Amino acid sequence: MENSQEKHAYPIGRFVPAATYTPQSLASWIGAIRSVPLLLDYCIENLDEAQLNVPYREGGWNTIQVIHHIADSHMNAYIRLKLALTEDRPAITPYEEQLWAELPDVTDVPLNVSITLIHALHRRWTSMLMQMTDQDWNREYYHPVSKTYVPLWQMTNIYSWHGKHHAEQILSLRKRKGW
Repeated sequence: MENSQEKHAYPIGRFVPAATYTPQSLASWIGAIRSVPLLLDYCIENLDEAQLNVPYREGGWNTIQVIHHIADSHMNAYIRLKLALTEDRPAITPYEEQLWAELPDVTDVPLNVSITLIHALHRRWTSMLMQMTDQDWNREYYHPVSKTYVPLWQMTNIYSWHGKHHAEQILSLRKRKGW
C-alpha cells in the first residue's frame, strides 16, 4: 500500500536536483515551464464537475485544488524570481500550501480562472527566464524554512519538475479511472 501511495503522490518520481546547469539544461527547464499551461489544458479536457472533485490519491487534493495550487505556487515562484533579480539575496516568505488549498478562492472560484492565470503567468515567466544572463542565473534568494540560499537556476530546475509532477497526478488519476 505504501508503495502505491508513493506512486500516486509522485508519479514521475520525487524531485532530484541538478548539481549545476548548462545552456541546454536551462533551455529544457524553460521549455518545461512554458509547456505547463497547455499540458494542464489537456489534463482537464472533458472532465465534468464530479470528476474534477475526485482526489488523485487517498488523502490527496482533487484536480481543482491541484490546479489552483499550481497557480498559487507558480505565482510565488515568479515573485521570488523578480525579488532575486532586483534585490540582494532577499528572504522570501514561505506559505502553508495545504491551508491555501482550503481557502474560498479555491473552493468558490471556477477552475478556468486559475487556468487562465497560469497561461498568462507562464507567458510572462518564460519571457523573463529567456532574457536572463549568466549573472542573473546565479542570483539567489534566502529560504527561511530550509535555511538555504537558492540560486535562480536551481529554482527553475525545481519548477520545471513541479508542473509536470502535478499534471501527471491528474493524468494518472484519469488513466486509473478510465476517463
